[in-house]
Amino acid sequence: MAEQGQSRMQRRQAKKSSNNKKSKINWKKIWIAFAIIGAILFTGVTGTFIYYVSGAPELDAAKLSDPLSSKIYDRDGELIADLGAQKRTKIEYSDIPQVLEDAVIATEDSRFRDHIGIDFRRILAAVWANVTEGFGAQGASTISQQVVKNAFLEFDKTIKRKVQEQWLAIKLEQKYSKNDILTMYLNKIHYGNSTYGVAKAAEVYFGKKNLDDLTLPEAALLAGIPQLPNVYDPLQHPDNAEERKDIVLDLMVQHGKITEKEAAEAKDVKVEDMVVDNYKTNIPYSDFLEHVVKEVQNELGEDVDIYQDGLKIYTTLDTNAQEYVELLLSDSEDNPIKGLYPDDQLETGITVLDTKTGEVLAIGGGRNGKPGLGADFNHAIQGGSQPGSTMKPLIDYGPLIEYQQKSTYYQINDEPYNYSQGNKQEIKNYDLSHTGWQSMRYHIYRSRNVPALKALQEVGLDQAAQFVKGLGIPVPESGIVESDSIGGGHIQVNPFQMAGAFSAFGNGGFYNEPHTVRKIEYRNKVVELKPEPTVAMKDYTAYMITDMLKDVVTSYGTGGNAAVSGLPIAGKTGTTNDDKDSWFTGYTTNFTISVWTGYSQEEKPIEGNGKAIPQSMFRHVMQHISKGVETKDFAKPDSVVEVGVEKGTRPAKLPSEYTPDDEIAYELFVKGHEPEKTSEKYDQIDPIENLQAEYNEKETAVNLSWDHKSENDKIKYEVKAGFENSDLTTITTTDKRKVKVTQIEPGHNYVFEVTAVDSEDPENNRSESVRVKIEVPEEETEPDDLLPGEGENENENPEEDDENSENNDGSPEDEGRNPGENGGEPGDDDENPDNNNGSPEGETPNNNNGGPEDEGEAPDEGGAAGNILERQAG
Repeated sequence: MAEQGQSRMQRRQAKKSSNNKKSKINWKKIWIAFAIIGAILFTGVTGTFIYYVSGAPELDAAKLSDPLSSKIYDRDGELIADLGAQKRTKIEYSDIPQVLEDAVIATEDSRFRDHIGIDFRRILAAVWANVTEGFGAQGASTISQQVVKNAFLEFDKTIKRKVQEQWLAIKLEQKYSKNDILTMYLNKIHYGNSTYGVAKAAEVYFGKKNLDDLTLPEAALLAGIPQLPNVYDPLQHPDNAEERKDIVLDLMVQHGKITEKEAAEAKDVKVEDMVVDNYKTNIPYSDFLEHVVKEVQNELGEDVDIYQDGLKIYTTLDTNAQEYVELLLSDSEDNPIKGLYPDDQLETGITVLDTKTGEVLAIGGGRNGKPGLGADFNHAIQGGSQPGSTMKPLIDYGPLIEYQQKSTYYQINDEPYNYSQGNKQEIKNYDLSHTGWQSMRYHIYRSRNVPALKALQEVGLDQAAQFVKGLGIPVPESGIVESDSIGGGHIQVNPFQMAGAFSAFGNGGFYNEPHTVRKIEYRNKVVELKPEPTVAMKDYTAYMITDMLKDVVTSYGTGGNAAVSGLPIAGKTGTTNDDKDSWFTGYTTNFTISVWTGYSQEEKPIEGNGKAIPQSMFRHVMQHISKGVETKDFAKPDSVVEVGVEKGTRPAKLPSEYTPDDEIAYELFVKGHEPEKTSEKYDQIDPIENLQAEYNEKETAVNLSWDHKSENDKIKYEVKAGFENSDLTTITTTDKRKVKVTQIEPGHNYVFEVTAVDSEDPENNRSESVRVKIEVPEEETEPDDLLPGEGENENENPEEDDENSENNDGSPEDEGRNPGENGGEPGDDDENPDNNNGSPEGETPNNNNGGPEDEGEAPDEGGAAGNILERQAG
């Protein structure tokens, strides 16, 4: 039993021991695995490092000594500027004052004197920032690394470039002393305003050619600028420079270079009191090149320094256009528009570009500007002003055609009218009058405000905003307002943007973003910068707006002074409230030009001939650059048809064949939206038919009758009568189609004429007249009816004839009596009205005196007819 119990205990212990052995970790194997993984990673990293290092360029002493300037070429490939070569002054280490060295090292690389070219502590801090904030969030570059990066390496933020940068920095430290490296850095670094090297920067910003003359705040500012030269440029951004200077002073205190008291005293010195602005540069075409630099930086980013990275920049500059623009902005005696300026403060900005491509040919930023990139405010490309009426084609009428297919004839009522937004005040025209219903074309070339607002309201603010955005016009986040319809709202633009927008009208609706750079070459790379065109509108919108804007540049439009003989030009004027801004933007099929004039430093009206400057400058520039260049007219697309419409019709109606030529206007319509109905205003009435005249011998009357196809109850018939070969006299106007003309003289040939007339406009709306001739035979007298001696002694005793005239049936006085009846005594007419004046029995008294029977005509008309015929017979 004991052996068995012992055996059981031993078995339990053995089992327990076995379980313990199974749960024990084999650390040896784990460490071996880690070692293998680490070796693999080390090998991979080392291999990658060796691979990257092997591709690193060699240190080139020439590149370390001098920065690589960037060369800029015009549109013909001719070199026009060598940026970076203009503003350089080399120094030796002995020229660097201690205060400047302390400021630079404290700011850029506080352990510069201690590391081997790379700073491991800064690397670890940068790695942590990159892990937590993303790759590239923080750099760890030392002064040595910045020197080799700017001299030899590409600009993208990659691991390969960073490895090569660190390797070359170590090699640089092995080959050159710290003093040499610091000198290289201060000779190469960019200080903004196209200035390189600390010596040139001191001269440009402070007017000091000797670095020993630098003060502490000046040294601190120079140490701070290179981090972001364009942001901390003290001439352009003094507030930013002030903030950066103070940060550098704090760093100098932190690293024991100066005391708190010294820093406080330096902070009291303001940047605006330190800098000078009278330095002159020899960089040509600076207004244009300013935008070139902006485009390059936007494309390549801040890692590329246009002034020292050896770029080749091919621009769109037309030196002929640029030089002429600069002449018109100067005080030269050769400037043909110099006399238009009322004072020296009135400014002008102008942009000239290629209508088809959007390539900018010339930029004029202001009058007699300071030389140098960014030395002055560039009114052509910076900021913006209210555009006035130049906005009307862009925001009102362009969208109205684009989205609603309205015609150039489209009628809008220019009447007293109010805004529907805000305080709903009345909108007024420039002349404080109204012109009533007129065409869209009229309202554009006469620049009426009320119709422009109505057009915007009809389109809607959202669609109008969408349209102008597609033309590169900046729209505020809050959107547009109704006063933007006349260029007096929230939208503000500059000539660069306006030229781009209007060029789309001249380019069939395609918008090309204005640009000054075609391509960039650097480090065996080529970057094409030509923007792709976008469809901003339908071709019918572009053409119809253009056709109306051509009327602006005429003697009856507001832009007549911009016209150039022989050139098809379209354009629009613009003036803001109180004449604070004046604009003209126009274009041909080749060139687009936008000109602004106004005061930049204060808001005051333009006086004298100042408002004429935009049109005059446009005319001179367009004429100058168009010499020797074929300028085609704008081609009408198939989507547009020209249709003659009758003036005054609303909606548009086609003219009839009777519409006078001077009442027909030829206007443009979107195909498929032409008018279909024909106006009837001037329609000529069809002539009568089957006019017949029958003589009634018994009644000595002529019965007229006719047919007429018209069923219009406004039609009446004008009847004229007279003897053959004599003038005809109107005897009646009736709505019947038959007339009886009484008291006809036998033995005469009569002519009757009937004309259908519009009773509402009888003078203008008449049919062709129809005539009929009838021969009335002599009255036959039987011989037995004559008394003895009758007819033998006629006229022998005229007095007797007069006394017995009532018994002489053949006398003129008896005209109108029935030949078969005896004459009555005077007064018988009143007693026998039914047989009055010898009229046939049954005639109504309304036809007395031999008047025509027309069933209802006024009695005086019939009487007049009888009398007229009687006088003609006598």
